[in-house]
Amino acid sequence: MSATGQEAATRAEAPDGRALSPAVVVLSGVVGGISATVGTLLAVAALTGHAAGAWVSPEALSPGLVGAAMAGVAPALFTIGRARVWEEARSLVLPLAIVLVGLFTVSLLNAGSLEAVRGGPLFLALFSLGWVAVLGVLALAAVGCLAAQYRRRPTGTGTAGRRPVAPLPAWSKPPLAVLGSGWLGIGAGLLCFPDFWGALLPWTVNRADAQGLGVWALALGVGVLGSLVEDDLARIRPALGAVPAVAVALAAVLAARASAVDWASGPGAALVTLVAGLLATGLSGRWLLARAVRAGGGDTP
Repeated sequence: MSATGQEAATRAEAPDGRALSPAVVVLSGVVGGISATVGTLLAVAALTGHAAGAWVSPEALSPGLVGAAMAGVAPALFTIGRARVWEEARSLVLPLAIVLVGLFTVSLLNAGSLEAVRGGPLFLALFSLGWVAVLGVLALAAVGCLAAQYRRRPTGTGTAGRRPVAPLPAWSKPPLAVLGSGWLGIGAGLLCFPDFWGALLPWTVNRADAQGLGVWALALGVGVLGSLVEDDLARIRPALGAVPAVAVALAAVLAARASAVDWASGPGAALVTLVAGLLATGLSGRWLLARAVRAGGGDTP
């Protein structure tokens, strides 16, 4: 083993940072189970042409995309417990908290569009009530878990004095910055100005759809830009597992509902680019991390 490989292996065996709170692991597992179940339901409904979301939607595609994102991220949430320190999990947990708090807030702000309020079918009416109740509990739990996590003191040299095990290649940083900024900007626009930005989407949405999709876009942007802050593939492994799975799930729903999308428009082309960027980012990141692990002669969690 080379000197560089020995150094990388030594750093991997003795991580620095805050100890990962058990509450964060439990929350991630619970959300993972719920996301896998509910997300699959919403995505499958969209594949069959039915809008089965918590609120009334003019097109099945929007709740289907929300469901696809939920189902795609679920497997990665079950891997949070493998992280040895908080810094190895935060690139996925922080976007998770944004989704939980954001979707709960959007549901309350658009309460008039909920299936239960609009008198929708009994199943969807009950689903919408459960959606709001469960999201409220999980959002509160996420805030509490993060508060407890950040009360823990860093061990070792801490983040500031730590050298990355597998730093991001210089060539990857500009594309990551563009991709993350794109998702972040779209998410912020849909959340804050849903009427204006929602009209720019290449399919029909209402206010609740626009803000719900905005929450997920914002979370994806924070996750991608967070990888630049970490600058270490070993510390974003859970997120690297989530990103390509989310991209594939989104692509499957978009392909099934392709007739509802104006692909010839600028926003349609931008959507393809953003989803493809997620897939390329996740796959290339996993390949680069595997190569760094082989060069170090060891394994990372």
